[in-house]
Amino acid sequence: MGRSTRLFLVVLLLAGAGGGWFWYKEREAAAPTPAATRSRGGMPSVAVATEPVQRGALPIEITANGLVVPEAVVTVRPRVDGQIEQVLVQEGQMVEKGDPLFILDSRLNQAILAQQEAQLARDRALLQRYQSDLVRYQSLRGEGYTAQQRFEQAQADAASAAAVVRADEALASQTRLAIEFASIRAEMTGRLGALPLRPGNFVRQAENVGMATITRIDPILVQFSVPERWLGEIRTAMAGGEEGPIVRAQPAESSAPPVEGRLVFVDSAVDTQTGTIALKARFANDPVHLWPGQFVRVTLIPRMEADAISVPSAALQVGQQGRYVFIMQDSQARRRPVELVRVSGSRAVVRGGISEGDRVIVEGAQRVADGARVVERGPETPPAPQRLSQAEATGR
Repeated sequence: MGRSTRLFLVVLLLAGAGGGWFWYKEREAAAPTPAATRSRGGMPSVAVATEPVQRGALPIEITANGLVVPEAVVTVRPRVDGQIEQVLVQEGQMVEKGDPLFILDSRLNQAILAQQEAQLARDRALLQRYQSDLVRYQSLRGEGYTAQQRFEQAQADAASAAAVVRADEALASQTRLAIEFASIRAEMTGRLGALPLRPGNFVRQAENVGMATITRIDPILVQFSVPERWLGEIRTAMAGGEEGPIVRAQPAESSAPPVEGRLVFVDSAVDTQTGTIALKARFANDPVHLWPGQFVRVTLIPRMEADAISVPSAALQVGQQGRYVFIMQDSQARRRPVELVRVSGSRAVVRGGISEGDRVIVEGAQRVADGARVVERGPETPPAPQRLSQAEATGR
């Protein structure tokens, strides 16, 4: 056998092996799969997942973006002049009402108080002498004109001395108050902000300089606005009980469950420029989930709707004629137009050509048309794989 003959046989064997491989792949691609079986007419049945249409109570949810704001902010300012001797707290610290924050130098006021107390002691001694004279001249008042005159003078001296004593006591009380103000305390429970002043700084009452801020963290407020069309629902909910309707808030970047509070404020007027009404909700904030100045997603629930028809939100489709869903009926997909009323969590409240118990297609609706054959996909059935043609498989 010549060399050319052997080469021809090798090429022939390779061509036969390649043809057999392509024939095997074509047969494998044509074989039925669990996700896409063929009907009697030869058309494939699309595997889909369905869920029943439900009728029942669902909350009405009004969603908005909100801003966390503190219920109160107190700026700590000096009430007397003095040099800061001690700073007893740290920036960002939680403080209780009455906790000491700063200590000012009060030695000058203490010296003034000592002087005033000495003056008060002297004037009290004079008052005692004048009162003794008054008693003495009172016993002689009936013995003539001179005795009456001395009695009236003694009476006036005693009254004047008593007034001087009261003035001394007021001055001493004022100085004691100034000494007390040298110890600056927290006026409410909250979290401290930045402390711009340190020991050694001199502060004056007249300069009105803020030494610190205290922000109330618990409870805390969230302010938000909703369209004015919800005003009737909100007013009805506010009038329905002592507590306002439920409000849930969740920071935009947080995956934690939302915090639940109550609506406490409805503005007295609608904003004519935006067509919205301003609201506020109060939240218990211990432990701290909401931070002042933080943006949050807000959900207001004014009431429960008792008889709502709902489907999973994933079942809703949008077409040129509006929204619709596919229901599975007699192993076929049937298109039903619906009107979206609102969304509540993962479910959509709708009106239209569906009723309770209908099974809407949740997964696979993009691959079917009205009247297409469908089959319920079980939990163990994978979706139909994408098949490649012979040209795509070989890269030609």
